[in-house]
Amino acid sequence: MNALVKLLLEVGPLGVFFLTFTQAPPMTIGGTEYAPIVLATGTFMIATAVSLTTSYIMVRKLPVMPMVSGIVVFVFGGLTIFLNDELFIKLKPTIVNGLFAAILLGGLGFGKSLLKPLLEEAFPMTAEGWRTLTLRWGLFFVFLAVLNEVVWRNFSTETWVSFKTFGVMPITLIFTFAQIPLMNRSMTEAEAEAEAGARPRA
Repeated sequence: MNALVKLLLEVGPLGVFFLTFTQAPPMTIGGTEYAPIVLATGTFMIATAVSLTTSYIMVRKLPVMPMVSGIVVFVFGGLTIFLNDELFIKLKPTIVNGLFAAILLGGLGFGKSLLKPLLEEAFPMTAEGWRTLTLRWGLFFVFLAVLNEVVWRNFSTETWVSFKTFGVMPITLIFTFAQIPLMNRSMTEAEAEAEAGARPRA
């Protein structure tokens, strides 16, 4: 998939969420008043469904992380709208990041680096490199889950929406780029191991 298209599919729903929240006034439907964040949750769910459908049509498969995140969006977004309670959409990032952290760290507990099957074809690294990278990402997801809890519990809804829209992505990009030295070093070591194993023995 084209990198620009992939980026638009990933951040598009979040942009729709932010625009709806900032532009939509409270709305009364069937005698019940819905706050902008509840309305934004509805458009977020629709945009997420469109994004996942478009991604599947283009590549005939769904990436694991967007798919899991989408399922949680539909469940917690549905609860937000049905119960008219913004708590559930605010909990969504905590649940998603906590789930990813549990999967990665739990896999390490059983001796499995679960990032390896997803990325090994693009980034051939040593076993130790995969363990270290998986541990770092697992702890990073814990950090994001805790950070989300701190923000929504201690600041206004407006601040939380801004944090979700403009804060999480830069933090994630900075963390991702910070892993490049580890990955480069580990790939170099993996190449050296492969060359040593391919040399004929005297």
